[in-house]
Amino acid sequence: MAVKAPEKDTTDSSVLQNINWGDFRDHIATADQEGRRMWIYPRRPKGRYYAARSWFSLLLLAIMFGGPFVRINGNPLLLVNVVERKFAVLGRIFWPQDGIVLAVSLLLFLMGIVIFTAAFGRLWCGWACPQTVLMEMVFRRIEYWIEGDAPQQRALAGAPWTPVKIAKKALKHAVFLALSFLVGNTLLAYIIGSEALIRIITDNPAEHVKGLTFMGLFTLVFYGIFARFREQACTFICPYGRFQSTLIDENTIVVGYDHQRGETRQHLRRAESAAERQGRGAGDCVDCRQCVSVCPTGIDIRNGLQMECVHCTACMDACDTVMDKIGRPRGLIRYASLNGIEQRQPLKVTPRLVGYSAVLLLLGTILFTLLLTRSDIDVTMLRARGTLFQELTDGRISNLYLLKVTNKSNEDLPVELRLESPAGALTVAGAPLSLPAGKQVETSVIVELARDNLSARKTPLEIGVFSGGERIDTITPEFLGPRVPRASE
Repeated sequence: MAVKAPEKDTTDSSVLQNINWGDFRDHIATADQEGRRMWIYPRRPKGRYYAARSWFSLLLLAIMFGGPFVRINGNPLLLVNVVERKFAVLGRIFWPQDGIVLAVSLLLFLMGIVIFTAAFGRLWCGWACPQTVLMEMVFRRIEYWIEGDAPQQRALAGAPWTPVKIAKKALKHAVFLALSFLVGNTLLAYIIGSEALIRIITDNPAEHVKGLTFMGLFTLVFYGIFARFREQACTFICPYGRFQSTLIDENTIVVGYDHQRGETRQHLRRAESAAERQGRGAGDCVDCRQCVSVCPTGIDIRNGLQMECVHCTACMDACDTVMDKIGRPRGLIRYASLNGIEQRQPLKVTPRLVGYSAVLLLLGTILFTLLLTRSDIDVTMLRARGTLFQELTDGRISNLYLLKVTNKSNEDLPVELRLESPAGALTVAGAPLSLPAGKQVETSVIVELARDNLSARKTPLEIGVFSGGERIDTITPEFLGPRVPRASE
């Protein structure tokens, strides 16, 4: 958040001396001095950036609402089923046994955000964040359609409760509630899967009380966010705006106001030429406050980079429109770095950005290696808890094991275990094993070794795991036996 400006006499810059420091604020734009909520009525933006964001948002919305129903090799495009501990990314199923893959993926994602922010600021927030896309491109547009632009919305809010006002408010909130139901169910489909969601909708409601409860809760949460909480979700809840100050530097691209061109701000006089305006010390900024009127978080971008700015480019479009009307070049508010504005420097690749990129490359390499070497079958074989070895009548020693085999693929797979070292016998209960696709099978295994094959009290085993005659894994559990006397004894 912008802080109070210093006194005028702390700088010798003629540009900065002409800035009206009284325009700077020391509190957030959505609350008054007593902390009460100040409702934001942003004007509907228009311009090239808004048009580009609209088309990009259509693509993102299509992916978001269609994602749960897209299948790759029979698996969801994306699934985060925390309840069943089952995850799917681009059609590949991941289980808790793939925890290292999920951990590296999360680190890669977070590192990508760090690098992206260090280079391009909050471009994600303005162009791709679901909160921004849904709020500005869906809910806000419906509000414009029903209640009109910002002046009409203010007038309606202050008007008495007439039948027209009641009808407009009721229609708006009914549509908001229906959209929130759609958004909430889409999110639920990413958690439990589209098949489970369809069953909840089509089956007897009494059979899915828990699922219907979550559908209702998700609907109310999203309705509260988009109908009431709005920009405060970015200001108070999302931590991104707060930690961005630790990631950006003077070479990061941000939505910035060119104070070198704009100051001193003075209103435009009728029939005044550019030379006359420059002669009286006026900058290109005509103080029309169009950049403020379209801002969805209510800030004045001319006060510098602020926590609430989500880089949505609405102020850039509004300012470019004004510059076109007064015959001045576009870009008074534009994508630029601090050095690009103050020192007219091009974007630089800083050592910090290089270091971040190296870490990102390393994590990407690790993740690629893990995915490349990932087996479709995960096998865990541990000695049964609370059991010791057994001595058989023929002198052999046996151990009882618990075998867990997980099939991570989309096909049913046969599995065979072979004891390769040392020589002995291996018996699987219920053999032959057949693993259903995406399921886990648990069974018991008995291993028998001759006493002469025991090298110590704990002897390592080497067991090959085969499927369709091909080796897919090798496991090395320990075999517990009686104490083996030393040769000197």
